[in-house]
Amino acid sequence: MSEKMKQIEAWLRRQDGRFAYIADPTNVFYLTHFKCDPHERFLGLFLFPEDEPFLICPELEVGQAQASDFGHEVIGYRDDQDPWIFVKKALDQRHTDSTKVFIEPTTLPYQKALALKSIDEKVTFGSIEDYLSDMRNIKDAHELAAMKKAGEIADYAVKLGIDAIKKGRTEAAIVAEIEHELAKQGYSQMAFDTMVLTGENTANPHGYPGTHQIHEGDFVLFDLGVVIDGYCSDITRTVCFKHATDEQHKIYETTLQANREAIKAARKGLRIGDLDGVARKVIADAGYGHYFTHRLGHGLGLGEHEQPSMSAANDKTLTTGMVFTIEPGIYVPGVGGVRIEDDVYLSENGPETLTHFPKELQIID
Repeated sequence: MSEKMKQIEAWLRRQDGRFAYIADPTNVFYLTHFKCDPHERFLGLFLFPEDEPFLICPELEVGQAQASDFGHEVIGYRDDQDPWIFVKKALDQRHTDSTKVFIEPTTLPYQKALALKSIDEKVTFGSIEDYLSDMRNIKDAHELAAMKKAGEIADYAVKLGIDAIKKGRTEAAIVAEIEHELAKQGYSQMAFDTMVLTGENTANPHGYPGTHQIHEGDFVLFDLGVVIDGYCSDITRTVCFKHATDEQHKIYETTLQANREAIKAARKGLRIGDLDGVARKVIADAGYGHYFTHRLGHGLGLGEHEQPSMSAANDKTLTTGMVFTIEPGIYVPGVGGVRIEDDVYLSENGPETLTHFPKELQIID
């Protein structure tokens, strides 16, 4: 049994829980290393304080489940069978006096909660989501190694994008070239939709690449990430094509200073909202406070956006083992935008960046 599943079992004992029902495929992967997208089909990992866990999945996924790190009973069902019949049978073989069942309430469909109730009307529900989120916040050595590799490939992807910049080329064409070159080398899973923005489109923090062409004097912004062994990277770099105005230089250097000072300030025990404030003060002092329109960053791991939210309102503190993004940005309508984003691991010795592509302003000829 994995150490992560043992943690859940111990937590269930402390909570006097009957069992935990994990339905989110990402959390199932986190605990078992079994990757499955069931689509509309049923997937469930059932963990108990004392009894043996079981995993139920579509019959066509059983082989992969048995080959995963789970190592316990795997129950498969065909498309013409009701999976809840198998769930009830397995639960009846595991006895406890508790009626409290822990679920993921924000991702568990209502009809599945009702199905659990139909098995035992005395069932009461609690949430395991916060505990799972806290677990996922802290990366072990395997997870960190995957994220370091994902950061390395993200650095390379930015280089591919910069090398593809040519006058008149469209944002969408550069996206296609980045992803094609990565796929040829075996890196076919992006962490999210690759973003390449140019010109005034860079003033949209979450803009969409399209047919906008690159022109001299444009900012060109790359925001991308890859997935390695399930774990994501997320990097943003901004360059200028041919030349940059004084204002573009000021916007860029201010953003870079905010990025560097926030990374330097990250430490165990620091209130997350205060870290956001470090970057925000740099940008406000330069006169661009109104143009920094989002939080400083977000947690990173199996998802491209996880807890913690690196916002001014977050009163939680940084903890050793966390991985999060530092991504200040300035977005001026009619001029363009700059964002500089790094993935940061908080070690016992302080912050360690997992993305290393150069951050000084590059003027691309």
